[in-house]
Formats: sequence, structure tokens, C-alpha cells
Amino acid sequence: MLTNARTRMKICCISTSAEAAVAVACGADAVGLVAHMPSGPGVIEDDLILNIARHVPPPVSTWLLTSRTTARDIVEHALTCGTNTLQIVSPIDPGEYQELRLDLPASTRIVQVVHVEDEYSFEIAQEYGRVADAVLLDSGRPSKNELGGTGRTHNWELSAHIVSKLDVPVFLAGGLTPQNIIEAVQTVKPYGVDVCNGVRVDGRLNQTRLKEFSAALSCA
Repeated sequence: MLTNARTRMKICCISTSAEAAVAVACGADAVGLVAHMPSGPGVIEDDLILNIARHVPPPVSTWLLTSRTTARDIVEHALTCGTNTLQIVSPIDPGEYQELRLDLPASTRIVQVVHVEDEYSFEIAQEYGRVADAVLLDSGRPSKNELGGTGRTHNWELSAHIVSKLDVPVFLAGGLTPQNIIEAVQTVKPYGVDVCNGVRVDGRLNQTRLKEFSAALSCA
């Protein structure tokens, strides 16, 4: 388990440059930009992802959420969108990582999503923890083509066990809100958290809710 001076905050489902600016102003360490998905909120076109990513100031990182599953397709997607971090939301063969490392810019970070459904999720997370730069624990159901953005929490005790055993940073996602973020962080002790629906009203990023979330996170 990694020690963490403070919990990082990623704001996902950013759909405009204005939303990105609000996220940055509220202390986001990363913004998530959602490409084509079989389900979930916040999907935008690749050219808009590229445009938003270009205008996000460092050190805030830009994450491309991709549902592609082969190294060749993922690399093509990353180069098209110009982000500095990849969030792979689908289960992929860990063997694809070798090609990803060869063909991506050396500075590109890779975050693998693991959907926490049952005890087997621990084994999956361990396997990806050997090849990815970080793991993100979410509440989707890949068997039903549900890859995130559900607004549901999952078993935080299992997530805490995963965090305690992995040697790479672990982010927690799934149903996080200003009301439950303190409990979530105190239970799971993640390196960072990832929020989408919990800081939105009628699908739009809400600055008041985001400030509430950020303030609660700083108290966790």
C-alpha cells in the first residue's frame, strides 16, 4: 500500500472547456474526458477531447477514457486525442500492455479500470497492478456492457483490501458524493478519487456541489 499525503481528485465526464476550467479552479488534479462508450454519461467526440486537453494547464493531468480493447486501437485513440493519461475502462488482456508501452509516448500514464463486483476483483486488480501505472476501482458490470458512470457505490471493504495489497496508486470511483466522500476515503484509503455524477445537476457540472465535494475531501 502506498502512503499518501493527500487524496488526489479527478473530475470526470468533462464535456466543455468551461467545465474543465471550473474543475481546475476547484482544485482538480485530473480531468476525465469520455470518448465513445456503450453506456454512461459525458461522451464527447475525439476532436473535442483534443481541444479541451490542449487548454488544461499543467500540472493538471488529462485522462482519455477509452473502451477500446487492443493495443493498436488504444494507441491510435491516445495519439488522436492528445491526453497525457489513458484510462482503459474495458477488461483487456494484460499481454497488450507490452505493445502499449512500446508504441505510446514514454510520458503517457496508463490507468486500468477494475470493476469491483465480487472477490475475484481482487485477483484481477493484482494482475493489472503488475502492468499498469495505476488501477481505478469502479462499479460497472462489463458482462452487461456497463463500463462506468453508474452512480452506484460498490463494496468499499473489498476496495480497501485491494488498496492495501497493491503497490501502484489506486483510485476509487462509483457513486461518490459530497455526502459520502469522507466515509469512502476513510474506509478505502485510496490514492485518489474519481467523481462524475456526484458533482452534477441535470447532467451539468455544478460548481457549488464540486466545491462541497472538494471541501469534504480535504477533511477526509
